[in-house]
Amino acid sequence: MLFPFIRGHHHVQPTGQEFFILGRVRMRMGFHWKPVFTQRRTRHGDVAACPDCGTLITDLDGEPVNPVALEAEESRRKCSHCAAPLWTLIRPRSLSGSDQSSVVLKALKRIPTIGEVTAQKLMQKFGDGFLASMLGDNIHEFINLMDGNGELVFSDRQATRMERAMANMEFGFGEGGYQPSEFIKRYLPQGTFDLLIADEAHEYKNGGSAQGQAMGVLAAKARKTLLLTGTLMGGYGDDLFYLLFRALPGRMIEDGYRPTTSGSMTSAAMAFMRDHGVLKDIYSESAGTAHKTAKGTKVSVRTVKAPGFGPKGVLRCILPFTIFLKLKDIGGNVLPPYDEEFREVQMDVAQAAAYRDLAGRLTAELKQALARRDTTLLGVVLNVLLAWPDCCFRSETVVHPRTRNTLAFVPAQFNEFEISPKERELIDICKAEKEQGRKVLAYTVYTGTRDTTSRLKGLLEQEGFKVAVLRASVDASRREDWIAEQLDRGIDVLVTNPELVKTGLDLLEFPTIVFMQSGYNVYSLQQAARRSWRIGQKQPVRVIYLGYAGSSQMTCLELMAKKIMVSQSTSGDVPESGLDVLNQDGDSVEVALARQLVAT
Repeated sequence: MLFPFIRGHHHVQPTGQEFFILGRVRMRMGFHWKPVFTQRRTRHGDVAACPDCGTLITDLDGEPVNPVALEAEESRRKCSHCAAPLWTLIRPRSLSGSDQSSVVLKALKRIPTIGEVTAQKLMQKFGDGFLASMLGDNIHEFINLMDGNGELVFSDRQATRMERAMANMEFGFGEGGYQPSEFIKRYLPQGTFDLLIADEAHEYKNGGSAQGQAMGVLAAKARKTLLLTGTLMGGYGDDLFYLLFRALPGRMIEDGYRPTTSGSMTSAAMAFMRDHGVLKDIYSESAGTAHKTAKGTKVSVRTVKAPGFGPKGVLRCILPFTIFLKLKDIGGNVLPPYDEEFREVQMDVAQAAAYRDLAGRLTAELKQALARRDTTLLGVVLNVLLAWPDCCFRSETVVHPRTRNTLAFVPAQFNEFEISPKERELIDICKAEKEQGRKVLAYTVYTGTRDTTSRLKGLLEQEGFKVAVLRASVDASRREDWIAEQLDRGIDVLVTNPELVKTGLDLLEFPTIVFMQSGYNVYSLQQAARRSWRIGQKQPVRVIYLGYAGSSQMTCLELMAKKIMVSQSTSGDVPESGLDVLNQDGDSVEVALARQLVAT
C-alpha cells in the first residue's frame, strides 16, 4: 500500500533496491491524541468514566482512577465494560492563507542571511505555498533555489551558512496527517524493510520519547537494525536499556526484561540497572517519637542511579553487537597533523613576589584548618592560587567562607593598559599566526566574577586584531551560526570559555588553539582541544597550553597530564561526550592538587 503510493506520486517504477529516508521529527509527527472520557464528581473526588456506558474507570485494585492520573498513563486504554475507546485522534487545523504567509515569513527570517526584506522578496517571487513545501520537505532544494533565469538565488557563502544552521531547524506549517510510524505499524507486515539505519541513535534512548517509540516501531518492521552514534551512552546503565530493547527485543526478553501487563517498562528498566548499571541505596536514619512508649529511630531508604556499567553488561549487551570505529581506522589521511605544545611563562618580579606571599599565607591557613579536620578552605585556596596569576589586574580579597574573616588581601598588579607576561605571550602567538593566515581560538576559564574575556578582547584590539567574545548568553543552538557571523566580520581571534564549545561544534576556521588556563576538568580540556581537529580540516592543528612558572598552574597541568596518560592507556581514546570517565586511577585532580599543595 505504501510503496505503490509513493512510486505513483513520484512517477517511479520499481527497479532494484529501494531506499526510504525519514527524519526523526517527521516520523513521529501526525495526529494528536485527545482524551474523551468523562469526569464525575464523587465523594472520593473527581474520577474518570466511560463516555459510552458511563462505567467508572478503575485500576488493578478496582479503585476509581483520577482523570489526571489516567491522562498520565503510558498506554491509551479502552473501557473494560464496553471496550469503547477513551482517547480519540484530532488533526491539527490547516492554516488559512494569511496565517500561512505569516508563518512562512517568520520561518524564513529564522534562517541565517535572510532578513525581513529578503524574506518578503522571496515570498513575492516564489509564493508562500511553494516555499513552505520546500522548507517542510527538502531544505536542500531551498538552499539551491534558482530564479527564472536558472541562476542560484543564494551565494556559496550564504548556502554554506544556511545548510549548517538548517540542519538543526524544524519547520511546521500546520500540516497534520497520519503519523508515519503509526501507519507502518498498522499496515506493513513484519520484515517489510531489509535494513533500518538509525543515525544519531543516542537520540532514541529515552523511554517515553515519541521519537524513541517511533524508532522502535520501525525496528520491528526491519529484518536488521543498524544504530549509528558517536555517543553510545551518557554514563548510566539505562541509557542503553531502551535502545537495546527496541533494536534487540528478543535478546532482552530472553534475559527476563519484559513489560508489565499494562505495557510499562519501568520495572524492567530498573531490573536492567540493578543487573548491569549502578544503583545507590541511600539509607537515612533519624530519631523519632513514633513509638507509643519509647523513642526510636526511623530509617528511610531511597534509590538513585549512579554512573557506571558493569562488565557483564558489556560482554552480554555490547561487544557481541557493536563495532567501534575511530577516524584513524578509516585511513586515507582524513585528519591533518595535530601538535600540542606547552609554554612555561615567567611572572614578572613584583607579580612573583606577591604570589609567593599570597600562597604562603593561604597554605598556612589551609594546613591549620585541615589539622582540625576542617575542609572548608580547600576549594577557596585552590581556586585563588590557580586564578590569581591570570586575574591580578584586579585586587584580590580572600574571605573565609564560614567566618567571613579576611584571610589575605593583594592589590592589583597591572592596570587596564599594562600587559601581563601571559597576555604578552598570547599577543605574540596571535601575531605569528596571523602572518601565516591562521586564526586563533583563545580559551579562558575565568568568565564570571574574575572575567578575563573583556580584558583580553581590549588588549588584543589595542594590538590591531579583530576579536569576538563568545559568552554563555548566546544560546547553544545559535553558537555555531553566531561564530559564522563573526567570521564573516573578519575576526582574527575568538575568545571563549572551553565549556561553551567542548562538544557539538566544529571550529575548523581556528587551526590554532591557545589555553590561557587549563582548569582541572580533564574531559573538558581534551574535548575543547580538538574542536578544530575534525574531518574537513585542511591545515595542521596547533594547541598551545600556557602556565605560569612557580605557580599552582604548573602543578595542576602536571597532574592532568598524568591523568590523561592513564586514561589513554586504559580506554584507548578520549570519549567524544558524556560522563567524565578520565580520572580512573585514584584521586581526582583537585584532591591530588590539594595534597601536593599541603605537602609543600
